[in-house]
Amino acid sequence: MTDPPRRRDRAATHAALLEAAQRRFASEGYDAVSVRDVAADAGVDAALVFRYFGSKAGLFRAATSPLPAPADLADGPSEALLGRLLRAVVPDTGQPVAEEQLLALLRSSGHAEARAQLHRQMCDGYVAALAELAEEPGRDLRAELVGALLLGISLQRSVVGTPALAAASAADIEPLFDAAVTALLGSTGSGKRADSPDSRSAGQ
Repeated sequence: MTDPPRRRDRAATHAALLEAAQRRFASEGYDAVSVRDVAADAGVDAALVFRYFGSKAGLFRAATSPLPAPADLADGPSEALLGRLLRAVVPDTGQPVAEEQLLALLRSSGHAEARAQLHRQMCDGYVAALAELAEEPGRDLRAELVGALLLGISLQRSVVGTPALAAASAADIEPLFDAAVTALLGSTGSGKRADSPDSRSAGQ
């Protein structure tokens, strides 16, 4: 009769440690965060970090993986594609786990493992998905430039804190973002065919 509560307690502790780690790593980066910091934020003993995650490195991997990759960018209405891209880094409300994971990797980029993880997840995630949407010539370069734009938006908003971008909503940014990404990816990336009425009128 007591097993279900214990299982729930373990699950709750695991979740609390992950949430605390995501917040800490996102705000301070890998090297500045200690296991004791995370455990204290979660309200548990530091020994539980090692029990559930094995090490600080294991906790970091769990807290930042998988970086949300837009494998489903092509799903949903094509006219909303660029909005889905933008909201991956500019949430409508609050700071979702996805943004915290990205920030944690960016703030920890001086750490070799974090750099490798960011490279792997960006290349296998965002860039691979974006390349499927980009036109030739230069499909891969187009995709990587859009990935750089997305990272730059997130970095300037949350780390550098440039005033106009940090204060802007996704709706404020979207028209400019739409124009930039359409130019980079080509008409395929915009969700419009090159011979569509919107594309023809845009070129006039």
